Amino acid sequence: MNIDWNALHLVRPQALWLLLALPLIAALWYWRRRRGSAWHSAVDAHLLRHLLVAGGQRAWGGVIALLLGWTLAVVALAGPSWRQVAQPLWQSPAPLVVALDLSSRVTATDLPPSRLLQARAKLAALLRERKGGEVALLVYADDAYTVAPLTADTANVALYLDALGPDVMPRDGQQAERALDAAVLLLQQSGARSGDILLLTDRADAAASSAATAARRQGVTVSVLGVGTPTGAAYRSGDGQIAQARLDEASLRAVASAGGGQYARMANDDGDLRALGVLTPKTSVDDRRDGNGMAWRDEGFWLLPPLMLLSLWAFRRRGLAVVLVACLAAPLALPTPAYAAEGTWWTRADQVDQQALAAGVEAYRRGDFKAAQAQFDGIDSDAGWYNLGNALARQGQYDAAIEAYDKALRKTPGMPDAVANRAAVDAARKRKPPSSPPKDGQGKQPPTSPPSQGQGQGQPGKDAGQPPKQPGQQSPGQPPGTPAQGKDKDTQGAGNPDPNPAAQAQADAAQRQQMQQALQRQGKDGKDTPAQRQAAETPQQREQRQAVEAWMRRVPDDPGSLLRAKFQLENERRKREGR
Repeated sequence: MNIDWNALHLVRPQALWLLLALPLIAALWYWRRRRGSAWHSAVDAHLLRHLLVAGGQRAWGGVIALLLGWTLAVVALAGPSWRQVAQPLWQSPAPLVVALDLSSRVTATDLPPSRLLQARAKLAALLRERKGGEVALLVYADDAYTVAPLTADTANVALYLDALGPDVMPRDGQQAERALDAAVLLLQQSGARSGDILLLTDRADAAASSAATAARRQGVTVSVLGVGTPTGAAYRSGDGQIAQARLDEASLRAVASAGGGQYARMANDDGDLRALGVLTPKTSVDDRRDGNGMAWRDEGFWLLPPLMLLSLWAFRRRGLAVVLVACLAAPLALPTPAYAAEGTWWTRADQVDQQALAAGVEAYRRGDFKAAQAQFDGIDSDAGWYNLGNALARQGQYDAAIEAYDKALRKTPGMPDAVANRAAVDAARKRKPPSSPPKDGQGKQPPTSPPSQGQGQGQPGKDAGQPPKQPGQQSPGQPPGTPAQGKDKDTQGAGNPDPNPAAQAQADAAQRQQMQQALQRQGKDGKDTPAQRQAAETPQQREQRQAVEAWMRRVPDDPGSLLRAKFQLENERRKREGR
């Protein structure tokens, strides 16, 4: 370790103030030593110096070790450094808040088919093409409301675009200054040091310019995208009057200038968004750096080993010899650590199981059910036993599959997929047990639900109690392991000649009859139909199911209705607060 003493630097020099405590520590030790001496109470003071009692050197050695240890600790805390290392600098992307005008003027048709549809398409392009950074969406008319808070998931914001329209707003109007104030508040609540606001509208007033100036003073840039044309078009206002909506570019340029941003008129391509600079997130002035920076490397950890050695004098004599022997014997006594999965010591057991689950699912999807079984075997979780049951069922090992499903259900009682697949495999086993396991797992009935990599809670198949029929596999009426008889050569048994038309029609009729009988038997055994499941419910279960269904019917499944109700409640709350 080569140290350049000329380049010695302290990362935290303020810690050296703690060295002022050294005289206080020495004085406190001396005072306690004087009071702690047992001879002071029995011998006159002028005779104490003539006592031949050993231990004075050990006492002075203790205080010297204490003072030296305190000095080492303070210097280590100060962060001594004698070299600099390259360090990539973090760049903080500035978030973007989009404020869309949803007044009745947005229904004008000077941008065919309408300004609203063009604005939706433009926002969709912005969310799709923007490269990183958080985005939020506000809409405003007489007041401003949050559609989606700041999020890096732009797809979540895009979900609401088709629901945006003047009909979701509680009152008509065009108060752009309220949208700018709400956008600044949204950025402040997120803890952002800076940010951008993009205003989409066709006109603004002096109040909006004042709000843009206030936003700029707080480190927020306001840009404006003009929606419409200077010639304009007619529209119907909220009170039913016919009016003319024109693009007032002068007022919008004034807002952009006051906010320190850019102005652009909406175009058919993404040239307007590129001109505004909103496709690439900006970085704040304080956080933006080019390339790598140099940072002092804290070397204070080199002082910790001698500090720990000195601390041994506080416990036992000859502690230094003990720690030296321990350090020399440690490499011989400690076993060599075994590598876990992926060649790392830090992989936990649950991570190893998750990797095995993922590998098993991939093998299952390739049709290599034996390899999938080997991966799932030994994973003692609901997902592990459930997936093992799937792999065993695809190989015709129905008894072992049912046992695996039972273990999954013991881990997670009522697991839907395990219940459905167990019923399907049990029904196949009752029809005809397999004579011998197949070599490659082909011709066996698949479980009704897909394999699981996590909790094993996938969506059950359409007919949860009945194995679905697939090409090249048996129908429900056939015994397990029997190849399906079809018209394609690939689905026929190997070496069997093509039947004549009469024999084929007879075979088809027999197979249809077998399928009907199997469905009837399965309905009786598994109570698979909804009517049978409802008939088996207890009164408490029926009451709970009906309550859940009634509650689900009240939940709106239309984003527009959801936004309308949300904005109306927010508007009423603001009225009560006098805003």
